[in-house]
Amino acid sequence: MLRGDVAQALGVCHSVHMLNSVVSRLEVIEPWSSPTVRVTDSALGGVPARVFQPVGGGAKLRRGVLYFHGGGWALGSGRMRSYDLLCRRMAEELDTVVVSVDYRLAPDAVFPDQYHDALAASRAFLSPEVLQRYGVNPARVGVSGDSSGGNLAAAVAQRISADDSMSVKFSIQALIYPVLQALDLNTPSYQQNHNVPILHRHLMARFWLIYLGADPSLLPHLLSSPSSLLHPSIPPSIRSHLNWTSLLAAKHQKHYRPVGMETGSREVTWIVPGLVDVRAAPLLAEQGILGRTPRAYVMTCEFDVLRDDGLMYARRLQDAGVTVTSVHYDDGFHGCMVFSFWPFLSSVGQRSLDNYIQWLDHNL
Repeated sequence: MLRGDVAQALGVCHSVHMLNSVVSRLEVIEPWSSPTVRVTDSALGGVPARVFQPVGGGAKLRRGVLYFHGGGWALGSGRMRSYDLLCRRMAEELDTVVVSVDYRLAPDAVFPDQYHDALAASRAFLSPEVLQRYGVNPARVGVSGDSSGGNLAAAVAQRISADDSMSVKFSIQALIYPVLQALDLNTPSYQQNHNVPILHRHLMARFWLIYLGADPSLLPHLLSSPSSLLHPSIPPSIRSHLNWTSLLAAKHQKHYRPVGMETGSREVTWIVPGLVDVRAAPLLAEQGILGRTPRAYVMTCEFDVLRDDGLMYARRLQDAGVTVTSVHYDDGFHGCMVFSFWPFLSSVGQRSLDNYIQWLDHNL
């Protein structure tokens, strides 16, 4: 983001706008159909989306997956080559209708805009009219996403599951290295992987502040060595939801220790209330909410600052009575699953994608 920072300092444009312009030129592709998958650009609940529909099959009802792309709520698009190829493969191999959602991005839109877009798209996709239009079986609809998209998928899965007015709900949730909280940026995985590409601790903190519409000058306070989680102002109930000393296995805690906060430290949560909003931080949800969410797949990677977010969420879902498949890759890194297509190929990327698709096939 260095060049973007320079452009922003010179008043040319926001650093994120520069990055997205580069991504758009290099990665965003027009929809193209194949003999096996028909691809069209449409909208769900007023939110742009790309729809991948298997060709043929007669009048039988298919499974459906709503997918949210990653990018720190600020970068990327469901129309990027990597996500287009991912959804195309899912549609073809699973004989499933896949809809990739292009929610609004920061800094032009900030929390809760992205959440509202994800929820609007979810409600629309689950409506009887849309399910009928795309020939989707209402009993076999899932929600999925990676990184910040995994955050949105988890958040809408919670909201939809608790909404008794919805006649159709998600039957599964598949979360790929999801980002789920920002109260503790000193979990063992944040300490271990603070400088590991492609998602440094510093960069994740910046994404959080941009997403929450917070003053960038708060970055040092969010990144200061003490954890906001241990500030005396945080209620014990919230603290227990993020207590990695009890939620993580010893092999993931390793030699790391909690980092406390002095009483006199600046209270970032008062200045940035989104940090304790469950719509932004699904890991903060109460057990009763978690217990109503559908069967889950949670993928985590060893070399990822977000590893412990996913592991703690999987544990809390299990404790709430949800059936969870927690898959961890000891050689995995953040974003590895999209490194499954030429020219960016990796062994762990291909293995993780194969496993993800296999799980969907068996559980959706």
